[in-house]
Amino acid sequence: MTTTTDHRDLARRLLAEALGTCLLIVAVVGSGIMASRLSPADVGLQLLENAAATAGALVGLILMFGAVSGAHFNPVVTLVDRLSGAISWRDAGAYMVAQTLGGCVGTVVANVMFELDAVTLSTKERSSAALWLSEVVATIGLLLVINGCVRTGRASVVPFAVGAWIGGAYWFTSSTSFANPAVTVARTLTDTFAGIAPASAPAFVAMQFLGAVIAFSLIRTLYPNEASDV
Repeated sequence: MTTTTDHRDLARRLLAEALGTCLLIVAVVGSGIMASRLSPADVGLQLLENAAATAGALVGLILMFGAVSGAHFNPVVTLVDRLSGAISWRDAGAYMVAQTLGGCVGTVVANVMFELDAVTLSTKERSSAALWLSEVVATIGLLLVINGCVRTGRASVVPFAVGAWIGGAYWFTSSTSFANPAVTVARTLTDTFAGIAPASAPAFVAMQFLGAVIAFSLIRTLYPNEASDV
């Protein structure tokens, strides 16, 4: 039987997931806008600024909300937790909705902070086999980083490991490592440096979920035990 306490606990966790994803997108989109304004003639420098801000924000957000909701901020992270039995289907579905809605609100906030229209659909097309492969690779790597740390008794380093992975993957993937369906959907709402055209988003999301399925199989093989004394 579901109790009032259970509902309150879920509501608290959903708030953390929505707010965390919102702030993550504020960092991604906001730093992209700032970078394009500060370094208008240097795309490489723009990417460096965007990557550094996103990685730093991720570390802070995971430290902030990890003890509340697990700090997923990402439907593929939630999916792997569900497949691993760490969360129910009901809670997983609610997490994914909260993450996506929170991300969309974050894009609106970032746009408005820089005196842009609250919502402008992106015109930046991102569609090629290379980009789709990059999303599979980025997603697999992210999930292996998280679960590799957690399943070897090093959960305390997850914030820094995730920040480092995403910051690096901005540079070594041709897609700049979205690796997050909620973030992908949210980024369709801004026609700025971090945007992605709505028509390009479904393939990105599909590749991210494909990466999650592959990652889950690898996690079960590489880390058969929940945790060890490593």
